[in-house]
Amino acid sequence: MMVLNEILRKKQQGEKQFAVLIDPEKCSDNHLNSLLAEVNKNRVDFIMLGGSSSSDDFSLKAALVLEKIRTKTDKKVVLFPGNVSHLVDGVDAVLFLSLISGRNPDYLIENHVRSARYLKGSEVVPVGYLLIDGGRRSSTELVSKTTPMLVDDVSRIVDTAIAGELLGHKMIYLEAGSGAKRPVPPKVISAVKNEISIPLIVGGGLRTREAVVSAYDAGADLVVVGNVLEANPFALSSVGARD
Repeated sequence: MMVLNEILRKKQQGEKQFAVLIDPEKCSDNHLNSLLAEVNKNRVDFIMLGGSSSSDDFSLKAALVLEKIRTKTDKKVVLFPGNVSHLVDGVDAVLFLSLISGRNPDYLIENHVRSARYLKGSEVVPVGYLLIDGGRRSSTELVSKTTPMLVDDVSRIVDTAIAGELLGHKMIYLEAGSGAKRPVPPKVISAVKNEISIPLIVGGGLRTREAVVSAYDAGADLVVVGNVLEANPFALSSVGARD
């Protein structure tokens, strides 16, 4: 089953979904082995592969990590590219991210144009990506040169998400940023959820099971956890993977 169809099917059935984000530049072989062992023990729907770095060898590192993932688990792998230099062969799907919270043309269309021929024929999922203020300057903000949306500006966040759906995006992603001090607030998640019909992804700053459950309760269909697992891969069972 294609990744998007699987997400849509589980959304329709009311089943919450969980993804682990792996940054190829932040995991040693030992760390990756430990994390993948924990993934196999827990109910994880997808592994997301990506990061915000613009280093020249990112795709090479990603390819090596992907090869290891394929030998250790049968979970589907979804590429979460920061830019065109992050593309790698062999993933199950690619999130075609448009940073609609910002106005930098590189992240609204330029990277998409540059990667179009490479991705043609792959499962590509258009995603409206909104960077929300997580209490600290994130790597996404630095690399994309865009300003996160303020959590109190709920109306503008909602309008942006609606615009993303009207533009044809298949999912909306609310992101507080890697290493965020705080996750996307429930009031923002629920406000967006009430106004869109496509799946809602929430990530950034989710370090506890309580935070993950709060995101689910507010309306997230798919939650992504990454940063806390970079520090401790064994935290997976206690942080957010579903029972």
